Amino acid sequence: MRSTEPRLLHPVAWWVWATCLAACALRSTNPVLNCLVIAVAGFVVAWRRPDAPWSRSFASSLRLGAFVIVVRLVFQIVFGLRVPGTTLFTIPEVTLPSWAAGVALGGPVTAEALTSALYQGLRLAAVIACFGAATSLCSPYRTLRALPAVLHEAGVAVTVALSFAPQAVVSARRVREARRLRGRRDRGVRAWVASAMPVLEGALDRAVALAASMDGRGYGRPGTMSPPRRRAVSVLFLTGLVAVAVGAYGALDAGAPWVLRGPAVALGLTAVIAGFVVSARTTGRSRHRPDPWRAPEWATVLAGLVALGTSVVTPAAALHPSVYPLEVPMVPMLAVLGLVMALVPARLAPPPPTLVGAAPLAVAA
Repeated sequence: MRSTEPRLLHPVAWWVWATCLAACALRSTNPVLNCLVIAVAGFVVAWRRPDAPWSRSFASSLRLGAFVIVVRLVFQIVFGLRVPGTTLFTIPEVTLPSWAAGVALGGPVTAEALTSALYQGLRLAAVIACFGAATSLCSPYRTLRALPAVLHEAGVAVTVALSFAPQAVVSARRVREARRLRGRRDRGVRAWVASAMPVLEGALDRAVALAASMDGRGYGRPGTMSPPRRRAVSVLFLTGLVAVAVGAYGALDAGAPWVLRGPAVALGLTAVIAGFVVSARTTGRSRHRPDPWRAPEWATVLAGLVALGTSVVTPAAALHPSVYPLEVPMVPMLAVLGLVMALVPARLAPPPPTLVGAAPLAVAA
């Protein structure tokens, strides 16, 4: 099944794989599993990302995740609820009015509260790393090209959303190089503050320019679908997406009723597939060099689904270690084995064209 032909993997396969890893992270507050999710995403990115400007966004997602963890800990120290436990230190407490009941400002900081905040921040950091891996492994332009025809109208808005983060990384590198050539500092807090506005402006301008060029080439223009059929497709897609969202929430919440899990997901997928079928019969679309879907794509999708499946069947006690009282997190071997299987794309996915015969790229490049 391993492919040696240099090509880029289908973007849908990468996004399904990354979404499954993100769902594994959302289902668990176990720091061992979430750190393993980040490690798996980083390893696959190091071996299979192409040499392109937008492929350097994974390191930025790791920095953003670290920032989220720090902010979560700071908020817990300053504003977190004060629960009994092992007191580490005490900060001055401010008495708040009665209408702010439930909010604390200062007071004793316990090890249990900080551990809980760390677990929550690490879970969000793992989710950010998963989607950062997806944006590093596949071009946002190829992702938009892979959208179904019925979703063309939303493609212009998605273009701005998906291409903003990679373009921000490219813009940041250019601004830093320009400051370095002018003899100014390119590192430190003052340099970042001075570069923030040019970076954001340049990234947004490039994203909007891409959306405008797509609109000028007819991207998202309505086809020959009749108004009644168009309304039927819209209802099917709206119903399906809402049902899938409810089912995903039920799958991530162990206490949700069973009706909000599998049945909701099945109903949503059925409605979405029906919308695709109805729209495909009336919408014409041509492709230049369509992305192939072969065995490596199936292997990548299957690897993500296996990781998610092992996380679903793992007992909740192993996924959510107790912090009240504080205990050492368990290492659920079934979930760990599923995450190890998620490394399959690093071996079976075809090498990008620029990596043939070269050493794997460093993640932090």
